[in-house]
Amino acid sequence: MTDSTGSKELTKVIAERICASTLKAIPFRDYMELCLYQEPFGYYRNSAIKIGKEGDFYTSSSVSPLMGEMIASYLIKQWRAHFDQVERIFVVEWGGGNGRLALHVLDELREQEPQLYKRLAYTMIESSSYHRGLQQETLLAHTGKVNYLDEQDWLQAVPDQGVFVLANELLDAFPVHRICLLNGLWHESYVSWEEEQGSFKELWLPLQEGRLLTYISQYKPLSVLLEGQIAEINLAAMDWIGSVARRIGEGQLILIDYGDTAEELYAGHRMRGTLMCYRKHLAYDDPFIYVGEQDITAHVNFSACVAAGEAEGMTALKLQTQREFLVEQGILEKLMNHFDPDPFSPVAKKNRGIRQLLLSDQMSELFKVLILTKKR
Repeated sequence: MTDSTGSKELTKVIAERICASTLKAIPFRDYMELCLYQEPFGYYRNSAIKIGKEGDFYTSSSVSPLMGEMIASYLIKQWRAHFDQVERIFVVEWGGGNGRLALHVLDELREQEPQLYKRLAYTMIESSSYHRGLQQETLLAHTGKVNYLDEQDWLQAVPDQGVFVLANELLDAFPVHRICLLNGLWHESYVSWEEEQGSFKELWLPLQEGRLLTYISQYKPLSVLLEGQIAEINLAAMDWIGSVARRIGEGQLILIDYGDTAEELYAGHRMRGTLMCYRKHLAYDDPFIYVGEQDITAHVNFSACVAAGEAEGMTALKLQTQREFLVEQGILEKLMNHFDPDPFSPVAKKNRGIRQLLLSDQMSELFKVLILTKKR
């Protein structure tokens, strides 16, 4: 029988944090952050393989180079239409994982638009030393073109023109608050430690005065929640968008993630919210098992993302499904007729990659692309 407790080291760290707290419980948001980002045992901080067949999930860039190629196609169009007079173009990728998406973007730019590639500065923002090492290894072919910065180093610099910030499957892994309306009062999910059972337990405590309650009171889409319905609030994502928007003098923020508008996320059929966990390509709804050994995510509220960008002078250029984005950028033109019976031939693999991105498990509909733009 598989041990579902997860990392004993991380479990101990979280249990000690809980026992040291005044309430003997911590907000779920803090628990999720520890599970994912605690050094060195958190899910995104340990060295276990996350992506691909041997990992827990697939990303678009692990399926094929096509997502990177289509992003490159979009960047080329934008450069030609709006930024060809800008001396330097900055592409900033946030949380780039193993670096494969950056590799595919840069390979395609170098081949299809050498002049843009020449003017380009590609920056990787990565808080995990493990993933930064993978990125540096993956991007050896573009040494001198790519630089690696910490979040604050980039955010504190003077705003630039011609900036494209790319975040692919980033915001869904930000820690979220879980809220619920019980007996007409807002409650928040907390996590306690059950010493005898050696396990974590969820508690629902009345929400106290503070930023979260203020936000809930002012955010009208939440007014439709039913008694007992759970929802997630991602304040960290809104803070991040605001910080990035202030750093962009002129340019765009490109968000690719799974999620939807507030109207859909808070609809009555979502009584349990959208929180999910992924391990070995299986989905769970229990964040209290496999501690530090499973991904924990929640759907991105793109309505809230738009509002956060608009508050800092950005405009929503487009919100569309990943399928619509890929077709708009010309992915169907990559399909090739062939008569090679070998299913592993380059042409067969590319055609199969296109089908996977457009059709597989309806992910191309669940994933959305939000483009926020800022002009001088």
